[in-house]
Amino acid sequence: MFGWLTHEGGPRRFKTAYIEVARKNAKTTQAAGWAGYLLVMDGEPGAEVYSLGTMRDQAKISFDTFKAMVKKSPDLSEAIGVFKFNLHIEDTFSKFEPLSADYNTLDGLNIHGAICDEVHEWRGRGLWDVIETATGSRLQPLQIAITTSGSDQESICYEQRQYVTQILNQVVEDDSYFGVIYTIDTKKDWPNLEKDDDWLDEKNWIKANPNLGVSVYLDDLKRKAKKAARIPAAQNNFQRKHLDIWTQQVTRWLSLEMWDANNTSEIVEKDHKGRWCVAGIDLSSVSDLTCCVYLFPRDDDRKWVDLIMRCWCPESRLYDTKNKYREQYQAWEKAGWLFITPGDVIDYDFVLKEVLRDYATFEVGLIGVDYAFQGVDFCNKLMVEVGHTDDNPRVISTGNSAPKLGPVCNEFERRLIDNKINHGGNPVLRFMADSVAVKVSPDGYKKPDRDKSQGKIDGIVAVLYALDRLMRSKPPVKSIYESRGAIVL
Repeated sequence: MFGWLTHEGGPRRFKTAYIEVARKNAKTTQAAGWAGYLLVMDGEPGAEVYSLGTMRDQAKISFDTFKAMVKKSPDLSEAIGVFKFNLHIEDTFSKFEPLSADYNTLDGLNIHGAICDEVHEWRGRGLWDVIETATGSRLQPLQIAITTSGSDQESICYEQRQYVTQILNQVVEDDSYFGVIYTIDTKKDWPNLEKDDDWLDEKNWIKANPNLGVSVYLDDLKRKAKKAARIPAAQNNFQRKHLDIWTQQVTRWLSLEMWDANNTSEIVEKDHKGRWCVAGIDLSSVSDLTCCVYLFPRDDDRKWVDLIMRCWCPESRLYDTKNKYREQYQAWEKAGWLFITPGDVIDYDFVLKEVLRDYATFEVGLIGVDYAFQGVDFCNKLMVEVGHTDDNPRVISTGNSAPKLGPVCNEFERRLIDNKINHGGNPVLRFMADSVAVKVSPDGYKKPDRDKSQGKIDGIVAVLYALDRLMRSKPPVKSIYESRGAIVL
């Protein structure tokens, strides 16, 4: 990247660089050294070097790393002045600073070097274009993108990646663009490849992890690969973060093999009378399924829960020719797994009475529900009936964002892997588990995606709402047949 010149004694050949590598391979540490070289060694008068990220905290990582290098080196400390967010050389009027992605404020920059960190998280192309145009008056500027792979294949990052693969495949020629991608081999990148590398074969992992055995450890990758082999969504996460493979944002989440392994014992409702539990309610639109899930932690292992689900739908949906699942609904209703509310729309008052009947039967500590849209009136009535107050909360809004549900999704996966979600073989919930897809945010948070799921997923969403409450509470110390309630952490 630094060694090639346009001609002997001439300026640097490369003006743009794209480096893509799996996580934990020290790319940000390398970037700190590159920024320091651009600041110190080029001898550029008034050099402006910046590290840039979606947030200033992200941009500060490589900046802080080089600042630590300066403080530990007597030679660098003598040459470079240090402020909190500024490193500078007075003799050449040069500086190195971290900047955030607010590109509307960056038009006045005269950039000699730019470290563009985790570009797969960048929104739009505005910031990239501003940096590119801000290097126009420099003799040998260098714009460096460092990133792992991502999931947004409409992003500026994927655009640059495609350009690099075109150069590597000799489809286009650009002597000013440097690119290196550390990833396992796929036919998508190499059209003439006979077959894709086996992503589960550990011999291939070093292709994406040049620091394997140094800052990336084989045992850690083996553990994560084992999980990824069982959970489709974890597979995408493993391939993206640790094998540097670009994936789709939405992916099928749960495998039926793993789901069926959690049918560990029959659930007899009368045996759960008086047991402490938490509830999660997913309120449907007016004409579809509404679900309420109860999770009962076992006394000998609080990570192990027994699960009971109620599922309701309007009577009209059983015979609606537009409902492609109508025959399945009829079968579930006949078998007692699906409950019917009269009319063409879901009867929330009917559902409320059913929930209150369970509330009187089980020891329900907390109820998680999304208040949005149709949930407001239902939740207000439920709060009154169960005696919800600020000092004695019963009904809690869970929220439906990826940062809210992401940790809950991870906990759900862990318990499924350990076979600690005993669902008793509920066929409606099995159908929903097979249908659910998740969307993964750039930060790695998962959340169910209704639009991309293959069928109804309301029961799985209700499980997550209940598990959210369980993670934030604990059963009362007293006997499960005594006082109702939970201690909110």
